[in-house]
Amino acid sequence: MIRKVSLLAVLSAALLAPMAATTPSTAATKTPGAAAGKASRQSMDVSITSITPDTPSSLTTQIKIAGVVRNDTAEAMTSLRVRLRYSAQKFTDRAIMSAYQTDQNPATLPSQVSTRTPVSFMDIPALEAGASKTFELLATPVQLGLPSFGVYPIAVDVARFDVPIVTQRTYLTYAPPTPQKLPRNRLAIALPIIDQTHRAENDNFVDDKLGAQLTGKGRLAELAGIAATAPKSVTWFVDPALLDDAQALSRKHRLKSKDQAADPNATTWLDSLRTALADSPVVATPYADPDVAALAHQGLDGQTGKAIEMGRQIATELLKRDVPLTTNWPVGGVLDPDALDLLNVAKVDRVLLNSTNLPPQPPVAFTPDAVTTLDAVEGPVTALVADAELTRTFEPDSSAPGSVFLNKQRFIAETAMIAAEPGQTNPRSLVIAPSRRWDPNPKLVNSLLKTANRLPWLTLTQLGLLKPSKASVPRAALTYTDQDRKDELSAKYLGPLKKVAEKAQLTALIADEPKLHSDFDAAVLRLASSSWRNNTRAGRAATKLVEGAVQAQTNKISITGADPDRPRTLAGSNGQVPISVKNSIGETVALYIDVKSNNPGLLQIDTTQSKKLLTIPNDQNGGVQVPMNATTSGDATVSVQLMTRNGLPYGKPVKLTIRTTGYTGIALVIVGAALAVMLAAVVTRVLRRRSQRRLARAAKSRESETV
Repeated sequence: MIRKVSLLAVLSAALLAPMAATTPSTAATKTPGAAAGKASRQSMDVSITSITPDTPSSLTTQIKIAGVVRNDTAEAMTSLRVRLRYSAQKFTDRAIMSAYQTDQNPATLPSQVSTRTPVSFMDIPALEAGASKTFELLATPVQLGLPSFGVYPIAVDVARFDVPIVTQRTYLTYAPPTPQKLPRNRLAIALPIIDQTHRAENDNFVDDKLGAQLTGKGRLAELAGIAATAPKSVTWFVDPALLDDAQALSRKHRLKSKDQAADPNATTWLDSLRTALADSPVVATPYADPDVAALAHQGLDGQTGKAIEMGRQIATELLKRDVPLTTNWPVGGVLDPDALDLLNVAKVDRVLLNSTNLPPQPPVAFTPDAVTTLDAVEGPVTALVADAELTRTFEPDSSAPGSVFLNKQRFIAETAMIAAEPGQTNPRSLVIAPSRRWDPNPKLVNSLLKTANRLPWLTLTQLGLLKPSKASVPRAALTYTDQDRKDELSAKYLGPLKKVAEKAQLTALIADEPKLHSDFDAAVLRLASSSWRNNTRAGRAATKLVEGAVQAQTNKISITGADPDRPRTLAGSNGQVPISVKNSIGETVALYIDVKSNNPGLLQIDTTQSKKLLTIPNDQNGGVQVPMNATTSGDATVSVQLMTRNGLPYGKPVKLTIRTTGYTGIALVIVGAALAVMLAAVVTRVLRRRSQRRLARAAKSRESETV
């Protein structure tokens, strides 16, 4: 934070100058990265804008320190002096150096104050309200009493009557030849091109924020510009889903289901990024940068493998080059053994981690080598640990005056301190990895990359070339805190997503030739993106859009005439009822039709037909005749469920009403009765004829006897 003194304090200090001259505790100090770019109306400000050269190399090298003093008070200020404060006592370790930069106590400022004129201080007789004045201070290492290679505290203050009003702290790295050659440490810089997920399903965007980032001073446009000029040793992590989003934006698309014209800037950005990364090492994240730890903990293990496979395919297609995914950078740079094993099973053998996730054990007083080895389920995994302080120099609050210069000085000082740490004679590996959705200051990043490329104690190295070495130190097990677990996408968020994923997979399994991936795989992976961690409300809205699209696709295969209020008639106690299926999904499907009676006491089903695979071309109907047997007349219901070839239910079951008439049984009774009547009549006739014949024979016999 930059502290500034009010006009009242300045005037009071002037009046009390004789007493205050020996008590510098009234001075205000400033730190780089502080949110002090917006000066209050009652303050003074001093900013250092350059030190030339930034690493003086001899006792007589002239050092030029330039900057600006600004009067943001409401009145003119008089009798001001800009002074250089310095110390011949160099920092002994990085922790003390870091503490100096953030300290607000004037007592910790360098004690020596320049008194040589005209080069080591500058008087400003008067500075009007709202006015500013540049300054330039000159000195040499011998004048500053610098004894040897190292990082020294310096500061510039503005004083009135020798009472400091405001101060800016920084570092001076003195780099003369050393008796013992400094180790040339390997520095790998990993820069992310990763963004918030912008789409739900296919061409349907959930927001209109992507286009603005692809042009002018948009974040993604500036990242492409940095990539175009960066050293070819810088490693870039690219989310294939971002490339995919940009390509979708370059065509006709929808925004919350409303038609939109193609955005030509998306094509331009893709082309420029492809050119910028053509000769640089590129690593793809799994598609949509999923929250791997959350997937491992919530039973969605299979999504990680899909994301890696799809990420490789999309990145290779859109960047027009081979892009590996064997290195993974988990969200926040932290993972636990479950997530590590999940990645390892998917052929990941290198991970980029935060230093808090894998601290040295026991703690060490020097900077440990960035490379170590972890044990995972499929074998050893190389862990690359980013240095927190070095990383911080790439992503400061750039609104602070002079932040670009001050962070460059901090970067130089940090790397010099590491090179000069006692007892460390072997080169070590160092890693810088800014947060994945950073908003870079191009001027700062370009300055740091150029500086890193020329410092004699650094060698810029591709991340993929770093390997464990003799300088590696033991590290603790993966440290995954309760807060890390809370930061994950929750079970409440992922529960609906899991159901959507299962339904989406069915649309692939129902195909005549079953597919491993559905048309909704990419949409499901976008819902699992770590970018929803801080925006779950928008993520849930996107989930509902995808769920609706999956259901609409599922409904394109349906049972025709499925109206429970319009019963189907079974004429008689047994017979066949037709079940028909309409296919409008866009390809040939193969399925089973499973029919079950909901009233088995009234209606029984012959399940033979449900065991036959039914193939239905697109835009056609197919069906089966299902044998049924009714024990009595009346209405009964059956449940009809479409099934995939591997026995999974497709869509919701449909209820049909079957009305049985019993006509066949009644007919048999009638026919039987009629046959009985006919038989009785025949028998009666036969008996009558026999009786008549007997009577005739008897009469004839009597006649014969009479004669």
